[in-house]
Amino acid sequence: MRTIAVVPYDEKWSEAFCAESLLLKDVLGEVAVTVHHIGSTAVHGLSAKPVIDILLEVSTIGELDKYHSAMSSAGYVARGENGIPGRRYFIKGSDRRSHHVHAFASGDEQLVRHLAFRDYLRKNSDIAAAYAEVKHAAALLCNNDAQGYSALKAKFIERHLQLALTEGHDRN
Repeated sequence: MRTIAVVPYDEKWSEAFCAESLLLKDVLGEVAVTVHHIGSTAVHGLSAKPVIDILLEVSTIGELDKYHSAMSSAGYVARGENGIPGRRYFIKGSDRRSHHVHAFASGDEQLVRHLAFRDYLRKNSDIAAAYAEVKHAAALLCNNDAQGYSALKAKFIERHLQLALTEGHDRN
């Protein structure tokens, strides 16, 4: 059974992302357009579940689908769209997850959304601190239920995602 634990920020998370990014680029070649570190482990100082979230921009989802065996050889398990249309989701580490890959085709709006939220938290340490509190409370309340944990964070994320997207549009 997976345990949901939110831990203090670890400097090694960015190193773990860099190593995994190189692996993914090697495994996927030109299909991998860009690889981004997202999620709480990508925000310096933010408490997080110790799982590296990776946003993978690919040329097309159809091309990525041809690499399932290569991703499997790299330790990933494919989970299909896993609730988000147009996404390919991969996990590494079974019950002791180490990495999640969220893959979208170039031009997909989800790329913008994920990066906007990450960048917003990076720029707003007070919001990041409030998010850490929400995550700690959610981890305590969810009884190791991943869906429950996500549901307890959803309202905060949606509110601040909308602010992040508005802020991004205000700069253009």
